[in-house]
Order: sequence, then C-alpha cells, then structure tokens
Amino acid sequence: MKRVLGIDVGDRRIGVAVSDWLGLTAQGIETVHIKDQDSSKGINRIQEIAREYEATEIVVGLPKNMDGTIGDRGKKCEEFGSALEETLHLPVSMWDERLSSRAAERTLLEADMSRKKRKNVIDKMAAVMILQGYLDHQTK
Repeated sequence: MKRVLGIDVGDRRIGVAVSDWLGLTAQGIETVHIKDQDSSKGINRIQEIAREYEATEIVVGLPKNMDGTIGDRGKKCEEFGSALEETLHLPVSMWDERLSSRAAERTLLEADMSRKKRKNVIDKMAAVMILQGYLDHQTK
C-alpha cells in the first residue's frame, strides 16, 4: 500500500492533497502560502506533510498549453518537482493538469461558495483533482 501526495503549484499558493492507503481516492489537506515566490518554504512544508502522511510518491500538476506544449508556468512546475524529488528523496511524477483549476472553480461555483471561501480552497481542490486523475489512471 502507498500514499501519494498531489501538488498544485501556484505563484503564491500550493495546494496539497493526499491519497487514501489503497490509492483510490484523493482528499485535500491544505493550502501552503508562499511569499515572494520563495518555493523553499513550500518545499519544507510539503516535506513535513509527506512525513506526517507517510507518502511514498508525489504527483505535481503540470500546466500544459492547450496544444500540449509546456510554457513558462509548466517549466516552473517542473523545476519545483525536481526540487521536491531532490529534497524529499521520493519519486515525483508530473501530471497534465490543463483544466484542473478551472474544473475546481466550476465545482466550487456550483456549490454556491462565496468568492472569499473559494480563494481559500481553490488550490487544495485543484490538487485533489490532479491527484484523483492520476490515481484513476493508475488503477486502469
């Protein structure tokens, strides 16, 4: 059995989700706030979370362009994933997350959540969607 962390990397916030022990479902854990795009704080917090949840693998959302190419944002996510792998000594996979933030926003809007509350959970919800997509693909 394994536990997988799902990560949605943004400029100011990092959404974090974790799988259950069977690797079937994803649950949101928290949103890590980073200041001045200093990702070291985010990496340190993710390391703590990985230990706490006994994670054996990490999945980082990779925002590709609609034509499948990787832009500046995607390159930053790849660099963050490499830094996580180097620091945590866990395997890191990149997962196409082109529409995860939009899907998360749509889900929260359908739940009639206020703008302020949405802002606080959108990244965590995107991490859940990234991780759930990855887990579903693994069980096929």
